Amino acid sequence: MSLRDLTIQDEYRSDRCDLIQEFYIPCLEKATVYKRAVGFFSSTSMAAAAKGLTALIRGGGKMQLVASPHLSPEDAEAIVEGMRQKEEVIVSAVLRELDKEFEEIVQDRWACLAWLLSQNILEIKLAVTKEIRRQGIYHEKLGIFADTENNIVAFTGSANESSTALIDNFECIDVFCSWHLGVRERALKKAENFQKLWENETPSIEVMEFPEAAKKSLLRLRPDRPPASEPGLPYKLKPPYASESKGSYNVNYAAKKPPETLKIPSDITLRKHQRQAIQEWFANAGLGILEMATGSGKTITALATASLLYEYIGSPLFIVIVCPYLHLVTQWIAEAERFGLDPLPCAFSYTKWQGELAVRLYNLTAGTRPIASIITSNATFASDLFQHQIGKVPRRFLLIVDEVHNLGSQQLRTCLPENATYRMGLSATPQRSFDTVGTEAITDYFGSILVHYTLRDALQDKVLCPYCYYPQLIALTDDEFNRYYELTVKIARILGNNVDLEAPTTGIEALLIQRSRLIATAQGKLETLQSLLTPLADTTHNLIYCGDGTVETESEPSVERQIYAVTRLLGRELGMKVAKYTAETPLKRREELRQEFAQGEIQCLVAIRCLDEGVDIPETRRAFILASSSNPRQFIQRRGRLLRTSPGKKIAEIFDFVVEPPAQFTRLDSPHYALTRGLFGKELRRTIEFAKLAVNGPEALGKLLDLRDRLNLLDLGVEE
Repeated sequence: MSLRDLTIQDEYRSDRCDLIQEFYIPCLEKATVYKRAVGFFSSTSMAAAAKGLTALIRGGGKMQLVASPHLSPEDAEAIVEGMRQKEEVIVSAVLRELDKEFEEIVQDRWACLAWLLSQNILEIKLAVTKEIRRQGIYHEKLGIFADTENNIVAFTGSANESSTALIDNFECIDVFCSWHLGVRERALKKAENFQKLWENETPSIEVMEFPEAAKKSLLRLRPDRPPASEPGLPYKLKPPYASESKGSYNVNYAAKKPPETLKIPSDITLRKHQRQAIQEWFANAGLGILEMATGSGKTITALATASLLYEYIGSPLFIVIVCPYLHLVTQWIAEAERFGLDPLPCAFSYTKWQGELAVRLYNLTAGTRPIASIITSNATFASDLFQHQIGKVPRRFLLIVDEVHNLGSQQLRTCLPENATYRMGLSATPQRSFDTVGTEAITDYFGSILVHYTLRDALQDKVLCPYCYYPQLIALTDDEFNRYYELTVKIARILGNNVDLEAPTTGIEALLIQRSRLIATAQGKLETLQSLLTPLADTTHNLIYCGDGTVETESEPSVERQIYAVTRLLGRELGMKVAKYTAETPLKRREELRQEFAQGEIQCLVAIRCLDEGVDIPETRRAFILASSSNPRQFIQRRGRLLRTSPGKKIAEIFDFVVEPPAQFTRLDSPHYALTRGLFGKELRRTIEFAKLAVNGPEALGKLLDLRDRLNLLDLGVEE
């Protein structure tokens, strides 16, 4: 741990940088001692000084602060005339400053400072001029960082140790590093000056210990445990999603807001299946999984359940909502605000949320906040920092997990907090395919699946839009099938001639990926897509799912990703307005694309997988599925995306690109018949599932009849 590891500028100006993020915090993380001499002592300067001190705690470091008490003219005159002893007057001045601003500062920051003082991590001394009648004040602004290797970073300038100076004012500081030969002597000299000041050896300045009475006024707030994260500050901070919004804006986290409430909005009427789900959850002592078809109102059901729980048990209530992706965090926030919540988005960089989370948790446990709601992503939820924070909540903890099947993974299932009293899992597909261990981990934690509200139920209740299904049979070329066959034989040999190859095994993952991409990017798919969309070139609200492999196009001899080939086909050859929607698309641009797509300004969205779960684009009228995995969850989620209702939308259409083998491989006398039957049976299972509930189901199944007959798969799906 060395300050030399940092790239430190010789000057920092607030018009070009963030003093806290770019200078203070990096240095605090490397330092073992932070020495600071500033002007006025005030509650805001103490709060600002607390910023980043947990970095010192983690490294076993300490801080020394010298500041001037803010003395009124009456105090100064009283000292001179000997009306009261000097220390008594200064104590009164300090306590008066504490009382004046105490209510404006969140108590958790004071608890942090109190703990630092009680543990001798933070030492504070006060400096006053000896000729106090002149009303001069100690106004030096000097800082020293030092590490275990005796490296020193000294800085001087206009910035006080206060929120106003470090955040709002235009400030400039000069920096001197002891390992830079040109300024080494200046760095050492400034460190010496601070030491003399600390030991009360500076002429014309008297330095005294922090008054015991003022120290006690802080220690009355001392918590039993050390602060787990950096305390927040009473100034405006950009929320983590500000950079992804259309405009730059600030949120004053410390500003006094109306307390969070939690109530079902008057414009929401719960459907029968939602009321039943809520009743089942309460009957199961606040535990359970709701298996509800995509688009049938899982989010509203969960928030309504939380509202009724709050009505029943009262405050305090801690709510954590976990969802798989960052864009879903934004969607959940919008819905939660409708119910009166003020959710804290815990995602992106931890520096954006950890201080405010600590404040909210402290105020919740102190009884000054009735509800604290947090919405986070799977990645942040699994982080050590977040886990440590929520692990301190003793009771009245409601955990809601969207797409709960994701938490059955080996990494995430170890992060489920045992202190969550109430637990709710949401998913259209809670069972994890080919992962009984992960599925059992989910049910062991959340409880049993309480309701099964299926797609058939949602269609019958007109919760979702009816749809037509059009399977498009795409024949593999001989070369493609031979390559597919070669890959499968290699995989089968690794697994001991087992051709039912659903689950990856060590050593064959690459082969499985190659095989799935071969099917996903079969050459005939682009030609079929062009023939389907040519008469629809003037339509809007078209969604195309691509594979993540490569494709060889006739117009472009080079091999390129299918999504780029499709985008070029639609835009260049068909003249449609098209845009890509992938994991690489920034969140701000994703929201813009959704709005432009909804308004018909973009005719086609071309995606890979990031529209599979949770994204709400109900205006979609047609989906062209060029590629699907063998996991049923994917096509169930995709179908649910398409069937969400929207004004003027009467029916949806699904065009499913189904790969069929060359005819010679489907004959009984073909040496490849058994393998072909097993491999393409998976494709047919998906198409049969889609066709079952389609308006044109019999017609769609009829198109598959010949292939099913040739592969002896007529009984496939009959039992279902």
